[in-house]
Amino acid sequence: MASPNNHLLNALSVEDLAALKPHLKPVFLEHQSLLCEAGEEIKTAYFPTGSVISLVVALTTGQIVEVAMVGKDGVIGASAALHGGVSATRAIVQLAGPALSCSVQHLRDVVRQSTNLQSRLSRQEQAIFAQAAQSTACMAIHTIETRLVRWLLRARDLAGSDTLKFTQEYIAEMMGVRRTSVTPVARTLQDAGMIRYSRGTIEILDVEAMQNAACECYFSVKSHYDALLGEVRPVAGNHSHSRRALENGSDR
Repeated sequence: MASPNNHLLNALSVEDLAALKPHLKPVFLEHQSLLCEAGEEIKTAYFPTGSVISLVVALTTGQIVEVAMVGKDGVIGASAALHGGVSATRAIVQLAGPALSCSVQHLRDVVRQSTNLQSRLSRQEQAIFAQAAQSTACMAIHTIETRLVRWLLRARDLAGSDTLKFTQEYIAEMMGVRRTSVTPVARTLQDAGMIRYSRGTIEILDVEAMQNAACECYFSVKSHYDALLGEVRPVAGNHSHSRRALENGSDR
């Protein structure tokens, strides 16, 4: 197997990756397929290499809200290899693409032999928890405008592409808002030259302007994952000016 397109796997020691490789199986994850339901035992871990997975909480009303997004920066299901138990959230494929799957039992066996791997997976779980906490604060405090920018940038980072296959209905569902709230915001971003939207496809045209307009939560989540992988990446631009422009006169 060539070097996997997954930052977490690539950050492992040669010994840990060699121990895991025989158990990693390439799979293709279809859009909106359910990988794990909340309350179910986690049997398979997924290391995305081109797909993006949403962790969502489902309410009794039928509404779902995304609390975290995981792609080539991490893994889904590692918690079961660390301490067992059931999934606290539903895992849905947000963007179709490849991944490497590994049975939780095999992952647990390798973890037991490596304190370094155990530590790295624990930090991964901490980063997901921090992302979920940041998302909660973001939904409570920030406007739909800056939240949408944050969401699109995060999806772009994980997909590794400026072109994203999303309908406005799907975005609204993940953000826990009405589509009628997303439509005018998407139009504002398009009029500002930041994105182009057509027939379920969003193309990000001006990444720097988007970063300038994003709320602080986007950068906070990036810093959590940078710390996880021991990386420090520069953050471009001063995002306060464009964010104020978006938020001026807007309702949450």
